[in-house]
Amino acid sequence: MSSSLRPPAQRPCESCPYRRDVPAGIWASEEYAKLRRYDAETPHQPVRLFQCHQSDAESAARRVCAGWAGCHEGADLLALRLAVLEGRIDATTYRAVVEYVSPVPLFSSGCEAADHGETYIDAPTAEARSLINKIARARNDLVE
Repeated sequence: MSSSLRPPAQRPCESCPYRRDVPAGIWASEEYAKLRRYDAETPHQPVRLFQCHQSDAESAARRVCAGWAGCHEGADLLALRLAVLEGRIDATTYRAVVEYVSPVPLFSSGCEAADHGETYIDAPTAEARSLINKIARARNDLVE
């Protein structure tokens, strides 16, 4: 069986909401709200894998978010367990997520990352706007 979703990148992308060095206000509040849900006890977590924001939702290049893999305890992620059982990822991708260690500092939880990200959501800095524009150019499936 091959995975339809690739393993995490070697390092979280430059706009990953889990990275401590990413400016606040890059993503919509709905995206930050998703981060919080993965902090719940396993049975109460979302059932969908958290995909890297750098590629379109249905892109052949899509992969598991490296920040998500590094922030959360992989073996406790309901979405990861279900993805293996349902054949949406293979054992290699599962192991890559569970064993992932980020080379850059990440927030310690989805809530902490979301709190930071929402700080300037209504007034992003110039650095944040630059990243927003870069993401918009790379993604075809985003709507304003």
